[in-house]
Amino acid sequence: MLERTLRFGSVAFFLLLNAPLGQASLLDKRASALQTANGSSFVWTLEDNYSGKSFFDTFDFFTGDDPTHYTTKDFAFANGLAYVQDDGIVVMKGDNTTQLASGVYRNRHAARNVVRISSQKQYNTGLFILDLNRAPWGCGVWPAWWTLGGGQWPYTGEIDIIEGVHDNEHNQVTWHTGPNCSLTETANFTGSIVTTNGQPNLVCDGNADGNAGCGVTEWSRASYGPTFDAQGGGVFAMKWDDTGISVWSFYRQAVPTDVVSGQPSPDSWGPPVAVLEPAGCDPIANFVNHSIVFDITFCGDWAGNSYATSGCPGTCPDRLIDPANFVNASWSINTLKVYSRVTLQPATNGALKIVVRDMFGWSSLLFGLSVLASGWISL
Repeated sequence: MLERTLRFGSVAFFLLLNAPLGQASLLDKRASALQTANGSSFVWTLEDNYSGKSFFDTFDFFTGDDPTHYTTKDFAFANGLAYVQDDGIVVMKGDNTTQLASGVYRNRHAARNVVRISSQKQYNTGLFILDLNRAPWGCGVWPAWWTLGGGQWPYTGEIDIIEGVHDNEHNQVTWHTGPNCSLTETANFTGSIVTTNGQPNLVCDGNADGNAGCGVTEWSRASYGPTFDAQGGGVFAMKWDDTGISVWSFYRQAVPTDVVSGQPSPDSWGPPVAVLEPAGCDPIANFVNHSIVFDITFCGDWAGNSYATSGCPGTCPDRLIDPANFVNASWSINTLKVYSRVTLQPATNGALKIVVRDMFGWSSLLFGLSVLASGWISL
């Protein structure tokens, strides 16, 4: 653990840790302080900003074995499946121009090209905030924004933040882990626990119940599908720390001002739509070295197996043939920001102790604070 102690007084100071100036973030513009019950405070400060022309620079394109034909980076850019618009909006999509021959969907592999990317950087806790204009949907379409552990699945965990199939209207948040992890049914969240045969799916073990994991369906019709896109998208946030893993979603007109200003304050957002509490699942031990993933799957285990009861026409393999069926299978992203938590604690000698924990994986931090004689921090 790295620790620095700052004395109270009417002074201004800058603190630089382990990095050149150009890589650090100004605290007063990109963080907020929250008071805790024991008198200590913590600050969410910007660690990574994935946006604009540099968005794809720190992501790898996945091309491994999967039910969908994921493309290379070069192919995706050459064929308009991944690009950044002049206004900085990031687009990832499935092929909606190529007519396919019948019978192209065999042995669970779909020939229609699409994109899956994973962040090169891995995280252990953080506050992940995605601002997007639209998310993919449509019959036979199965998109997700998720994080995935770096070890053997499911023992290092998977967190599905945005996930759905076909033209569903409600997002589903799901956790997949090893054994000894479960949802706390009495926790305070607004969504509904996913059920199987009338029984709540509380067990998160990915090796049980057909890899279903433990999931929560959002209450809002604007959290997924055509309604979400029609009202201009919105913001999804996932907070992962020693107090648990929580997910919020906000449609465009309800995005909190602290998110817009770059000073997120999750404690002011109200109950999350889904939460995995440490009472039932250790959020540190069960989720390790997570990369950020975006993908779109065509058919596959969920969309393929649920197609017959989805209300969609024909069969999922037949659906793949016509490119016009996938005009809505695209991500449109404004920004993805990852914040880290800094703990501020009063020291016994009357000084203010700022604790930067190595567990958050920081390589740089620049503080710009005005410390008042009264002992409060002005941000």
